[in-house]
Amino acid sequence: MENQTKQNGSIIAIITMMFLYAMISFVTNLAAPIGVIWKNAFAGDSANTVGMLGNAMNFLAYLFMGIPAGKLLTRVGYKKTALIGIAVGFVGVFTQFLSGTIDAKLTGFIIYLLGAFISGFAVCILNTVVNPMLNLIGGGGNRGNQLNMIGGTLNSLSGTLTPLFVGALIGTVSATTKMVDVNLVLYIAMAVFAAAFIILLFIPITDPEKGKVTKDTVFEHSPWAFRHFILGVVAIFVYVGVEVGIPGTLIYYLSDQTGAGAGLTGNAVAIAGSVAATYWFLMLVGRFCSSFIANKVSSKTMMTVATLVGMILIVFAILLGKTATVAMPVFTGTSFASVTVPVAALLLVLCGLCTSIMWTSIFNLATEGLGKYTAAASGIFMMMVVGGGLLPLLQSFIADHATYLLSYIVPLVAMAYMFFYAVAGCKNVNKDIPVD
Repeated sequence: MENQTKQNGSIIAIITMMFLYAMISFVTNLAAPIGVIWKNAFAGDSANTVGMLGNAMNFLAYLFMGIPAGKLLTRVGYKKTALIGIAVGFVGVFTQFLSGTIDAKLTGFIIYLLGAFISGFAVCILNTVVNPMLNLIGGGGNRGNQLNMIGGTLNSLSGTLTPLFVGALIGTVSATTKMVDVNLVLYIAMAVFAAAFIILLFIPITDPEKGKVTKDTVFEHSPWAFRHFILGVVAIFVYVGVEVGIPGTLIYYLSDQTGAGAGLTGNAVAIAGSVAATYWFLMLVGRFCSSFIANKVSSKTMMTVATLVGMILIVFAILLGKTATVAMPVFTGTSFASVTVPVAALLLVLCGLCTSIMWTSIFNLATEGLGKYTAAASGIFMMMVVGGGLLPLLQSFIADHATYLLSYIVPLVAMAYMFFYAVAGCKNVNKDIPVD
């Protein structure tokens, strides 16, 4: 009976963590399509960089909240940490909503950036909860990686629907388009946070015993004592930049109807959002399929193959430019239709299959053998997610001063580093350090 109760508790905890995974993606992926509004509102030579600032603020929060989130998890446990994260998320989305009520463009933009920053605190806290809890419930290793893959599938489903829905809702963007045009999305986001808080409040969740840290736990070392963890921290930094930068810049490229853009006609914003949604959909497919093999195929093998294929796709996308085209089924804002887009866009979308397994694989490889240092390691990982704000910002800067496709040299270099990590950097050479 005791084992049955423990098993039921684990199932409830797993389902809850899966739902939080989806919420994380929903809030994070609001930034890119909403950024199109601010990009067009300010225009100018640095329009892409301005449009990406909301995303940058969202991820910059990780730099400040990563370590505190890990300490919060250690002090109050998984459930209370998740509740705090959800409450902060509501405040962040509400602040973004308030930015649409301000007539002064610059003031409204500053308030929007503040809301994006607060939302970043929320997703950082929630990420700190879901990854180690699923990994520990699964007992680490391939099984822990498998649970995170399944959670990642729901994360990608949410990521698929968000740019598709927001892009269709915004419609054709001009310099007069305002935040008020996405109020419905923000209303939905606030309702989801409120409902999640109430539901989680009444769900019994017990912290997993393995890897549990108390005030009496003795720390002779820290996660920084492990070489494979340090290199994994860098891998997480560049990975999040790749995951966000590829579809984020792609939205700007496809929605740009000047000579610098892809040359799309019609409702370019809706089409761009739909193409980006395809990237997230392929991440969903990749995570869903990999969840069936993650307990048989090692994270090292998956990472090696995925990064190699990703580099090949990006190189061909850069070389082909926008002269070669292909038809893709997309949502045009009113219906689904076949639209001609550059082959480069299709190749970049296919990168979603590659990036789908990277987060969980890196997390799994870098925390393997850390034992009681896992919670602290998770907080450090969250701090490094700031790469999702900095690398796309660098990519947007290059796009402003060179070309959109040339800016993909940033994720290409990042892929190359992750390939190195998968091949050689992930080996734990500090097995002599006690972690019990």
